[in-house]
Amino acid sequence: MDKLKSFIASLPPEERDQFARRCRTTKAFLRNIAYGQRVAGEKLSVLIERESGGAVTRLDLRPDDWRDIWPELVAKQREAA
Repeated sequence: MDKLKSFIASLPPEERDQFARRCRTTKAFLRNIAYGQRVAGEKLSVLIERESGGAVTRLDLRPDDWRDIWPELVAKQREAA
C-alpha cells in the first residue's frame, strides 16, 4: 500500500479530507488501508483509482484478488507487459 501512502502524503492537508469525501470514505479509513489494517472494498478501490487519476490503481489496492473481481483487466494487463 505504499502507493496509497505516498499519494495521500503528497496531497496538501486540506485536500486529504476532500479526497476522502470524493472516495465516499474518511481519512482514517484510507489511512487504515494504506497501513494494511483494512482492505479496500471493490467499490472503494474503483473510487480511489478514479479520484487519484490512476496514481493508485485497483490492482495496487487488491493485488491478491483483482483478477477474480475485474477479469476484463487481465487482457489489458497482458497488453501492457
